Amino acid sequence: MEWLNYHHLLYFWTVARLGSVTRATEELYLAQPTISAQIRTLEESLGEKLFTRMGRNLALTEVGRTVFRYADEIFALGREMGNTLKGRSVGRPVRFVVGITDAMPKLVAYRLLEPALRMADPIRVVCYEDKADRLLAELATQSLDLVLTDAPMGPTIKVRAFNHLLGECGVTIFAVGKLATTYRRGFPQSLEGAPFLLPTDNTALRRSLDQWFEAEKIHPLMVGEFEDSALVKVFGQSGMGLFVGPTAIEAEIKRQYGVQVVGRIETIRERFYAISVERKLKHPAVLAISDSARQKLFE
Repeated sequence: MEWLNYHHLLYFWTVARLGSVTRATEELYLAQPTISAQIRTLEESLGEKLFTRMGRNLALTEVGRTVFRYADEIFALGREMGNTLKGRSVGRPVRFVVGITDAMPKLVAYRLLEPALRMADPIRVVCYEDKADRLLAELATQSLDLVLTDAPMGPTIKVRAFNHLLGECGVTIFAVGKLATTYRRGFPQSLEGAPFLLPTDNTALRRSLDQWFEAEKIHPLMVGEFEDSALVKVFGQSGMGLFVGPTAIEAEIKRQYGVQVVGRIETIRERFYAISVERKLKHPAVLAISDSARQKLFE
């Protein structure tokens, strides 16, 4: 492909952003067949499918997600150019694109990124969530400035990037009032048979918990397994079972989800990393994240 038709890209980007062709027709003032035909033309020129059907809805393919990210940046730059030509470029925020792995606790991600938003120079943070390998591939092409993750990049990943440990902490077990009162007494032996909401077994935290349960000769009742750390907290908030979270954000979890501390496990360590293409961190936003993490969040 030598030339990219930006009208076709705009139609694709609008449908992906709004979630349906029908909603895109309202914004673009075009007929549904016209938009669908232009997207098919774009797919043919790229040689890849960008959408797949999920019932009545459209979902982005893996290639579609990649194209959407590029399109999002292309049209953001276009808007910035227009503002510059109209004399509105003073104080224009710097674009800072971050990938967050899907297993990363969302409250930790927020606490890590918050210092970047408080910098003297204005900054606009763009966050993408995905599997670690996909985000690292985007980092390699410089589509991302940084990847935040709860596990270091392994030796099997063929990407020239560097792990920067931001900090570590133990884990806390939480539950709503009655459950917390019941299982707090005699902790940790009281956890025998306790209903637990656990991370899925493809996470480092789950493997550490399984080892700890085995060492303590505790056999919890597994009520559910969750890949999304935010979803497990919602289920825990509803009283479905006990769940774990990083001790570093213990106060935030208690306040946001209305739960109490059952007990703490210091022998299980959660570690959080920034992965960048820089061996030595230089980006001002990344430096702000790193300094705050080490001096405040994981102090």
